[in-house]
Amino acid sequence: MRLVFTLASGALLCACATGRPLGANRIDDGYRPFAAAPAAVVVPRVTGDVVPLELGPGSRDRVIEAARGLVGTTRVEVGGKRFGDDCTGLVRAAYASLGVDLMAAGEPQDNGVTAIWRFTAKHGRLYDGGRPVAGDLVFFRETYDLNRDGAVNDGLTHIGLVDDVEPDGTVLVIHRVARGVVRYRMNLTNPSLARDGSGKVLNDGLRLPGAGSARKLTGELFVSFGTLLPNDGRLAARSARVTSLRGPSSSRPQP
Repeated sequence: MRLVFTLASGALLCACATGRPLGANRIDDGYRPFAAAPAAVVVPRVTGDVVPLELGPGSRDRVIEAARGLVGTTRVEVGGKRFGDDCTGLVRAAYASLGVDLMAAGEPQDNGVTAIWRFTAKHGRLYDGGRPVAGDLVFFRETYDLNRDGAVNDGLTHIGLVDDVEPDGTVLVIHRVARGVVRYRMNLTNPSLARDGSGKVLNDGLRLPGAGSARKLTGELFVSFGTLLPNDGRLAARSARVTSLRGPSSSRPQP
């Protein structure tokens, strides 16, 4: 049976970091999870058999085109359907172009990002090594103080979608922040470096300094990539080194 979650307002709002790249002030997006957040949140372990989605040729291209078509907008709308103006709304809209409901595996205590994590684990693969492919999901943690307790214990809080990978390995990520749908950069070879020696941006800022929390970059808050779509031959193939995250909650240290 598919679980359906509603809020009293009838709107589903999902966890997102907000703000401009590299140091502008963050504006709280007023996120509330499906249920009240506990004192601490962990990235959930997911077990059980994987049931791949049945998707036809060109499905990856459709997702990428839908996401790219939203860059520069503030209103998340695809095919005449309006989605939440937040990070999960953006990826839901892109995948809805295939008739895929990324929220279908969510549990009552989940925020939107965690619900999509569960769906990805049940129907695809989570990995943190190798080269991502355009259309894959990107999960982040601790991008803001979700449970408002001043501690770094908020689990999965933000999500985006891979747009491209530059020659130096820097990943271009499309995601929805407070000012709209934008592209940020993330370089996992140098996750704590904002710019290289030439001034090129490697990692955009994803969490600004706050009480008990230092400024963090995209590479520092990365958890994993997630793939749900078949690979088209013309897209860059992922590296053979793929790390499954279906056992421990994550093989990367917490920020």
